[in-house]
Amino acid sequence: MKRILLPALIVYALSAGVTFAALSMVSSGDGSSLINPAAIQQTAVPKADPNARIAIAPEAPKNEECPLNGKMYTTAEKESWDTRRPLAVMIENHTEARPQSGLSNADVVYETVVEGAITRFMPIFYCESQAKDTIVAPVRSARQFFLDIASEYNMPLYAHVGGSNGDDTDPRVRALEHISDYGWSLRNDLNQFSIGYPTFVRNYNRIPGKDDLATEHTMESSTERLWAVGEKRKYTNMSPETKVKGKVVPGTDWKEKFVKWAFQDDAAQDARGTTAQVAYEFWSGYTDFAVQWNYDATANTYKRIMGGEPHVDLNTGKQIETKNVVILQTKELPSVDVHKHNYIVTSGTGKAWVFQNGKVIEANWSKKDRESRTMFTDAKGKPVQFVRGQIWVSVINKESTPTF
Repeated sequence: MKRILLPALIVYALSAGVTFAALSMVSSGDGSSLINPAAIQQTAVPKADPNARIAIAPEAPKNEECPLNGKMYTTAEKESWDTRRPLAVMIENHTEARPQSGLSNADVVYETVVEGAITRFMPIFYCESQAKDTIVAPVRSARQFFLDIASEYNMPLYAHVGGSNGDDTDPRVRALEHISDYGWSLRNDLNQFSIGYPTFVRNYNRIPGKDDLATEHTMESSTERLWAVGEKRKYTNMSPETKVKGKVVPGTDWKEKFVKWAFQDDAAQDARGTTAQVAYEFWSGYTDFAVQWNYDATANTYKRIMGGEPHVDLNTGKQIETKNVVILQTKELPSVDVHKHNYIVTSGTGKAWVFQNGKVIEANWSKKDRESRTMFTDAKGKPVQFVRGQIWVSVINKESTPTF
């Protein structure tokens, strides 16, 4: 009997030891267990993608609302964005610079003319780019209109390559002076001139087949590289503490003054409209920058055409699509100086059109001053509710009107 019992005890001890070792591998190191269903849902996924920074399980619940566009995300993503502030990046739209990188991953995109008939983009990155690094390119210079709009996000990180400035530049559009005047230089500005490599890289091969790409179309960065600089400079979700009359004034979270828009879920399939297309030009006759959006009722998205061609994101190779198309009409003063810079009026009121769910809302916009949020209301004065997902805002002059 003893000869039988001894081997059995040895087997039991070995199996217990293996079990203990396996459980020890998931110990947190402070005596607490990491076997937590919620934690497993959020993190227990191998990072096959080298650009992934947060591993999200497919079954992880999306129960956190993005404050910028209402799209729903996981708790892990929210915990990440809560430590940061939005990132605004200047992206050019010269015909030779296309396709751009990163526009599909922005939460909100702004677009308007900067000089002549040439448009430029300012994507705002925050929620969509937490789980995975996003390449952004080609990065270009700061402009007055975009500074005014970025101000709505309570000093977001603002990435650019230099900016309009100088004695021969109209004072209203001296972007670098404005950055200094607004107190951004030491608080949230990410000018490539003061950062350089490896955060910003001249990638002459960024567009396959374009071997003669001009230098101004080559500047590339990424959301993670830019947020890393922000963290190093203490431009996190909290503004840096300051001293006033010798007393330390603690920083505040950028969201404290941020005004959210209202959001709604997708309309049911049978409640979607039949407005299948919207088109507009920024300057009459300049078709290279003309835009058309085609509505996909099944996906409830709008697919972008620019210059008569599908507008593709270089990162994904796919046509850009959005949940909401907003067209804002305002006063534009073209070529206010020798550099042909345009001055765009950003404050006041005006007409707007909001396309969502296959329908159009003829709306009004209002913005009290530079730091105030641009608000959109319908004919009854009620705030427009945006469909959860990307919001694309195109700003056109008063002489232009969309067709749909």
